[in-house]
Amino acid sequence: MSLNNTVYCGICSYPPEYCEFSGKLKRCKVWLQENHPDMFEQLYGGEEGAEEDSSVAAAAKKLGESSIGEERENKLEKDLLRMQTKQENREQRELAKKLSSKVVIKREARTKRKFIVAISGLEVFEIDMKKLAKTFASKFATGCSVSKNAEKNQEIVIQGDVLEDVEAYIHALLKEKGMEDVKVETIDTKKKKKPTTTPEAK
Repeated sequence: MSLNNTVYCGICSYPPEYCEFSGKLKRCKVWLQENHPDMFEQLYGGEEGAEEDSSVAAAAKKLGESSIGEERENKLEKDLLRMQTKQENREQRELAKKLSSKVVIKREARTKRKFIVAISGLEVFEIDMKKLAKTFASKFATGCSVSKNAEKNQEIVIQGDVLEDVEAYIHALLKEKGMEDVKVETIDTKKKKKPTTTPEAK
């Protein structure tokens, strides 16, 4: 290239091959690409292509990682929603089971003047039967135990004629647990007919 054909950068006034020493290389590249694209391609084409390829690869990797992260987040969100739905369905089934269950309080004569009161159906409501038996034993100052009835279900057996007091206590206990709608059935073998009314909880 003759002296007359020498190109000087419009930014730093150096020949383009020396622009890197000017401290203004980025601006010089822009000027050269706009005014002498052939020379720009000759000097920086391979470098720019390599940089571009590297940038694209980095961007693709980042996008891939982002996509994987998003897919994983969506999966976790769906799994969490499914678990919450299963939990809600289980709770609804348990509540329906409790509401459809009933507590049976039965007074039976053991001898002519001695009675027992048996309570069954409480285990469905997650009530500690042994703890409740101790409460009754202390409250009524009498013998009280937990055993299994003919249906193989747990029941509390209280020695003594305390049917009305036990019934009132059970109603209050269920109300405390938000189960006041649960049916409480009273069976009294002391009388010929089953009582038609249920005493209110004290």
